[in-house]
Order: sequence, then structure tokens, then C-alpha cells
Amino acid sequence: MKCTLCKQGETRRGETTITFQRGETTIIVKSVPAEICDNCGEYYLTQTITGTVLRMAEEAVARGAEVEILRFAA
Repeated sequence: MKCTLCKQGETRRGETTITFQRGETTIIVKSVPAEICDNCGEYYLTQTITGTVLRMAEEAVARGAEVEILRFAA
């Protein structure tokens, strides 16, 4: 797929790291499957992957984590 951000690169399957911040909480999710632009590095997630990552982040916030590093698990 052509990258919608830079309009130059093509996306390829890979893994990325996503960082979330909410208030005083920082969550890092590693090894997230994504389509990644070979030119600018912009990543695109499927709706299913997005839902899983957001659920993981919400659970970390609910646990009261200040900083949490997670590995993606489908």
C-alpha cells in the first residue's frame, strides 16, 4: 500500500513499538504487528490489532502503572 503520510513509500509487514501517555502513566507496547512505510516509518495497524493494543494500555492504566513495558500478545 502507498503511504498516506509521505505519499512516497510503500508499506511492508513488520513490527513496531507504540508509546501511550495518560496523565502520569506511560505504557510502551513492543513487537506490535503493523504495515510500516519503507520511506518515512509511519505505521498502520489493523482494527483488530488497534483494539488489542488499546485494551492492553487500558489494563495497565487500571492497574495503576506509572511506567509499563509490554510485549504484544494477540
